[in-house]
Amino acid sequence: MCPDTQWAKVGGVQHDAASAHFFAAGASLARLDQLLRCPGGDISRAGIGSADVSRADGRAADASSPGKNFGEGGLEPVFAGALRQRLALRAATACAAIARLREDEGALRDAEHLAGFDAAPTPGGRLHRLWRLFTTPSVRLDARVVRVAADCLDLPPAIDCEALAALVDERSTAENPLNAAARVSALALGVIGDAAQFDAEIFALWFADLVLARRLAWQAPLPLLATTITHPSMRTATGRRPRPSDADWDLSAARAMARAAQESYALATELSRRSNILLSVAPKLRAKKAARVVDLLLADDCVSPTRAATSAGLSDRATRRLFDRLMALGAVRELSGRANFRLYGL
Repeated sequence: MCPDTQWAKVGGVQHDAASAHFFAAGASLARLDQLLRCPGGDISRAGIGSADVSRADGRAADASSPGKNFGEGGLEPVFAGALRQRLALRAATACAAIARLREDEGALRDAEHLAGFDAAPTPGGRLHRLWRLFTTPSVRLDARVVRVAADCLDLPPAIDCEALAALVDERSTAENPLNAAARVSALALGVIGDAAQFDAEIFALWFADLVLARRLAWQAPLPLLATTITHPSMRTATGRRPRPSDADWDLSAARAMARAAQESYALATELSRRSNILLSVAPKLRAKKAARVVDLLLADDCVSPTRAATSAGLSDRATRRLFDRLMALGAVRELSGRANFRLYGL
């Protein structure tokens, strides 16, 4: 895997010209785009033969080559599910802070993976569910899906979901994916109307990632913009975080997207290494049906022993022994830091 080129890194540019931020965003997204088109988990060649961004100039850094470089069979890396779910957790944590909720990353993870099946989600848990919707690539975006997303935020029933779905599905524009994502997220604010400010802002960020993924022809969106929009380095001249209603939102979105793409690439590098270890030790596992647990680990941020036992048809004792074995082999990590109610993931 190629390291980030210095000139394309956040902070690598030595001036604050808008064109440099758009260029960094385009270069970073092009590199992330290549990663998502590496089938079978081999991302060692990600970036080789990538879309040429060296000719991108000004505010139109070109990250658009949808469908050009997809891997064999259109497959994504084997850890793509874990990548999306972990980014969903990061996005939910940032959005919980925007909404002034007290739930941190650990609390959100517990609420999703340890709460009972019929337990009502907390406000933070609903935010987490909103971003986890991105991990369902087979779902066709329409007004019904937009309504499901809106319900995660308790948005008013009167909002025009048909109009919002039409915004995302707009394919006729010739503008680059980055500008389209910023523009549609700002337009979505006007359609949402009277919703609470925090909820409308979070929904607009969700739409930005959705539009970007559609324009880049990704199999499913990656939670990106929300993961970095609250970073201190993103603050405006007045000291507050950028908002989709700002006049210079396109520039703020480019700066945040550049950082998000680079951090996502770094996370993918780590997940690639860990998934390779997991797949290499899988043949050594004695437990029958262990393959199902391996699939769960590759597809999600983490897995509880109870869920693994239920999904794979294993006893509680066999499940505990399987995770102990995976830990001993260095194939998984325990993420909660607790002695009980443990959670395991890449």
